[in-house]
Amino acid sequence: MLEKEKSIERVILGIDPGTAIMGYGLIKEVKSNIELISMGVVKMDHLDDHPLKLKRIFEKTISLIDQYHPDCLAIEAPFYGKNIQVMLKLGRAQGIAIAAALSRDIPIFEYAPRKIKQSITGNGNAAKEQVAAMLQSLLKFTETPQFLDATDGLAVAVCHSFQRNASVPGKKSYSGWEAFVKDNPARKK
Repeated sequence: MLEKEKSIERVILGIDPGTAIMGYGLIKEVKSNIELISMGVVKMDHLDDHPLKLKRIFEKTISLIDQYHPDCLAIEAPFYGKNIQVMLKLGRAQGIAIAAALSRDIPIFEYAPRKIKQSITGNGNAAKEQVAAMLQSLLKFTETPQFLDATDGLAVAVCHSFQRNASVPGKKSYSGWEAFVKDNPARKK
């Protein structure tokens, strides 16, 4: 499984799990360059039965894996919340997406929401809109997704790409977008 993780070119599937809306994004990474493949949402707010929502998450995750053949899955970890029922449902949504990836022998990487925001914007407390704007600039897409959950899923994939690129020997790591832009003014176009 680690051999795929070390390849020069890879596809990363990022998922922002949810039981009302699941966001996803796919990027293609070639060396240190990334490009958008696809992003979207799976809406489940019309489903009343929680097990049916979990089934939909599993089926959509499998469908994305079978269509795009990602090399790994990056997924957002559930955040700490006061409502234990919400936490339980989010944990189930995350678990079912992980199970789908495991059923296809895809490596899983989990990131805290704060780590994802920090990686994309340089600010772990950034708003969803800030993350979306930074991704639009970074990946050069102009369409605004109907739901910010799509860019949240995309952010998880980009965060994972940044983690690997930061850990490559001889590569410089950056604490955030501002530090990267300062050292790479030509890539800001």
